[in-house]
Amino acid sequence: MFPELNAKLQAVDAAKAKLDTARPLPFHTAASLRDKLTLEWTYHSNAIEGNSLTLRETKVVLEGITVGGKSLGEHFEAINHHAAVLYVEEIVAKQEPLTEWQIKNIHGLVLKEIDSGQAGFYRSENLVISGTSTTQPDFLQLGEKMHQLITWYGQTGQKHPIERAAELHARFVNIHPFVDGNGRTGRLLMNFDLMKAGYPPAVIRQEEKVAYYDALDEACLTGVYDGITALVAEAVQRSLATYLDLLQLAQKAKQERNSPTGPSC
Repeated sequence: MFPELNAKLQAVDAAKAKLDTARPLPFHTAASLRDKLTLEWTYHSNAIEGNSLTLRETKVVLEGITVGGKSLGEHFEAINHHAAVLYVEEIVAKQEPLTEWQIKNIHGLVLKEIDSGQAGFYRSENLVISGTSTTQPDFLQLGEKMHQLITWYGQTGQKHPIERAAELHARFVNIHPFVDGNGRTGRLLMNFDLMKAGYPPAVIRQEEKVAYYDALDEACLTGVYDGITALVAEAVQRSLATYLDLLQLAQKAKQERNSPTGPSC
């Protein structure tokens, strides 16, 4: 690991430790933060894959309103991703282990009503993925490759959680077990692992799409995961900053309410 990456991970852990001292968070604070990050996660993950809904439009769709001029598929992508996030939160809360069954369930939610025939099922054909330097496994090898992924994951207890989550994502994307929805499913798996370890979700922004794809391509081609790990660490740091900034504002407001002179202008 490069010293720069180690420094990033240490900075993230310092911020997480600061957040941990404030837990449990006030109910409404935790709910508002969760809603904010879930919306951003859904918007950016879909935008990376070409969904044209804006952040505000994504919010409106999740509130049950149809956006004019947008395809039905784009609406389903937002609704489905949000449902998949809720499912990930549920299995994290239950401390369920990562299994192929869980992965298929997540993918099934991602493609629900979009391609129901493929949702939750490994591909039965070979693919050529444009823009990548690697060749995905033959579809006849998918069962073995996914079993190997789960076995590898079960042996990574000594890895830093961010390293493990980033590598899990890259390894999964390199297998590319589904016809469609691999990127969104991979990012959901990444955040499943992060959240299970007590970190907030990493929101890879659509503005980082090129750097993100380059880091994934490097990881899949060389087996060196420092680039994708650094990108994930930066995303986790942003999420932690969102939590800490809001807590700081709440603490300041509380101090002002308790001050003899009252709130400052």
